Amino acid sequence: MRITPSKCESQMQECYGDLVRLTRYTDLALRAVMRLAVLDGDQLVTTRQIAESMNVPYTHMTKAVAELQHLGVIEARRGRNGGLSLTAAGRDTGVGELIRTLENDREVVVCEGDTPCPLSGACRLRNALRQAQMAFYASLDTVTVADLVKSPTGPVLLTLGAAPAG
Repeated sequence: MRITPSKCESQMQECYGDLVRLTRYTDLALRAVMRLAVLDGDQLVTTRQIAESMNVPYTHMTKAVAELQHLGVIEARRGRNGGLSLTAAGRDTGVGELIRTLENDREVVVCEGDTPCPLSGACRLRNALRQAQMAFYASLDTVTVADLVKSPTGPVLLTLGAAPAG
């Protein structure tokens, strides 16, 4: 049987479609840090403002923001004039490092589990895919959060309707 390019592409998408796809959680966290990275000085925005400006559920954004706060990427000020801001460390964080942490550095393929792969002891695919994943992260290690909001992205983020809190 000869596999045509369209069938091959379809089969590859089916098997390895998530090879470099980020989880929704990581996507939301990256959007939050990008939104915070364009704020001036002491400006703050709330989690709700970020969620609304990004058109995502507040509860989902809350989880991502909580993890970013735990990682020291963002800080939260409580109270009437409270809100979120990006820390200096967060601004300088490499995107590859941040994604690695948020994605828990998960494997591209899982060879164990309920139905372990019979090739796991002799397979070279897992290592090849892991090397590709490491190259993906390494290419993002040189990009900082601050780099993500350079023009034209930064000005667009400022127009998304998340007015500063307080």
